[in-house]
Amino acid sequence: MYPKTFETLVECFQKLPGVGLKTAERYAFHVIEWKDEDIHKFIDGLSNIETGIHQCKICGNLSENELCEVCTDLSRNKQMICVVQSPKDVIAMEKTKEYNGLYHVLNGVISTSKGILPEDININTLLDRINEETKEIILATNPTVEGETTALYLSKLLEQYDVNVTRIAHGLPMGGHLDYADELTLIKAIEGRKKM
Repeated sequence: MYPKTFETLVECFQKLPGVGLKTAERYAFHVIEWKDEDIHKFIDGLSNIETGIHQCKICGNLSENELCEVCTDLSRNKQMICVVQSPKDVIAMEKTKEYNGLYHVLNGVISTSKGILPEDININTLLDRINEETKEIILATNPTVEGETTALYLSKLLEQYDVNVTRIAHGLPMGGHLDYADELTLIKAIEGRKKM
């Protein structure tokens, strides 16, 4: 019914989370009405992802350089490391303007039903980062079954280290996600964290 090029564009938009066929078609119709400069900017933005965005070698966050802005910021509190599931969670935490420590991005959670085991996520580099300067590890995985499983696994693993292991308080609803929470909820979750 549509030209092949248009159908390909619709298929690409359908790969986005929560985008079905009708929404993808609306996006495609909208994009073909853009000016050439907007289309080229969009194309450049997508093509630059491949070479312009990397994982930080220290924490696993997204970065345009070898190290992310948080890891290179000398004003950050190096005694605290907040462990999150994804780079989206770093951004959510940063929006609160209340947390000034470091981050560690797991880039996933343990999920035996999906075949994701501890060795499949970014845990070993977290253990390598712990030194005499590290005083607290804040486990800020999402309050889902997989997030809780991962937090429990990490708390047991971290018992051998001389650090205070805390879990963010559940100002977040069970089944919720950090990147959908408002700033006040995240502030309360950080303030109410408890020892695991």
